[in-house]
Amino acid sequence: MFEIKLVNQISPVGLAQLDAAKYHCAADVENADAYLVRSASLHEEVFPKSLLAIARAGAGTNNIPLDRCAQEGIVVFNTPSANANAVKELTLCGLLLASRKIAAGNRWVDTLAGLGDGMSKAVEKGKSQFVGPELKGKTLGVIGLGAIGGPLANLATHLGMEVYGYDPYLSVDAAWNINKTIHRATDLKTIYEVSDYITLHIPATKDTANTINAESIAQMKDGVRIVNFARGELVNAAEMAEALKSGKVAAYVSDFPTDELLPLDNFIGLPHLGASTPESEDNCATMAAQEIREYLEQGTIRNSVNFPALNLAPTMPYRLCVLHKNTQGIVSAVSTAMADAGINIETMSSASRKDVAYIVLDLNAKPGAEVLEKLNAMEGIFRARVIVCE
Repeated sequence: MFEIKLVNQISPVGLAQLDAAKYHCAADVENADAYLVRSASLHEEVFPKSLLAIARAGAGTNNIPLDRCAQEGIVVFNTPSANANAVKELTLCGLLLASRKIAAGNRWVDTLAGLGDGMSKAVEKGKSQFVGPELKGKTLGVIGLGAIGGPLANLATHLGMEVYGYDPYLSVDAAWNINKTIHRATDLKTIYEVSDYITLHIPATKDTANTINAESIAQMKDGVRIVNFARGELVNAAEMAEALKSGKVAAYVSDFPTDELLPLDNFIGLPHLGASTPESEDNCATMAAQEIREYLEQGTIRNSVNFPALNLAPTMPYRLCVLHKNTQGIVSAVSTAMADAGINIETMSSASRKDVAYIVLDLNAKPGAEVLEKLNAMEGIFRARVIVCE
């Protein structure tokens, strides 16, 4: 029986992916084989020695100590694209909110309560203060053309926008799905200079932090409108506030409000609603549960953020999985350990990712506890475990 700790409430649709005959899922599990988590911070968590994996039901993993998990042999998964449609739809809403002064108009209408028969006259008299441009005919710059940015760029073309996209890491599969009318920008400077609207769809890393700052804003058109439902760290809030005050940026719509931005009329803030749909929560939970199941039962790594992907169908009853530092000699040492134990390696596959690597070996016999103890004591090996494949 696998023990799964539910750190947050997880959709029952997702938990249904885990056979109740094999998996016990509860919030009070102590010696867990895996965690299922959404937004709860695990940075102060002391992980049990039994913990093999953490699956985040969502895309961002800044609530999880990734490097520490790698060192402890804990594979961390996320669920990219599971909430993509929800964020795409809200980003489209954000483009309209940035244009038409919808939020301000709604707040103003709320002040008209009690006018009775005078309501219609007041509305006609006051509506001119909420005039805003249409999207059709304007230029949209999309930074990041992945699971959200790519479909959004396609949608914008159908709204009559001219679209420029920037993504130096665009995959071949994603490129195949992008409308041929979308212009490829080879640098951010192009996006800044041509766009009436800019929307962000990139992860928050040390390289992307403060992508939108005073320097980048200075390169943009006067009156540019910016939408950010990706990550708050991508925008320097203080410098954005100054640009909003001066009118350089006509409007900023974001899921990540800050103290500097909230007082400004041309900032439209939402409470991190990007993935807040029942469909998205179900999709994320389903993908996270499937990732946990595949890893625990077969050693498959798919959508990990701290170890390389590796998917190899089992060919023998026993499978040895080894997470280790990406250094020379470890594969040889593991092979030697199997030979010394009289165990034949039928198939072997490995993958690396920067400083870490993963080996999967299908074996004709099950390594004993002493063999696993020897492997786990080797310099550079984070964790070695054996799976009995059904």
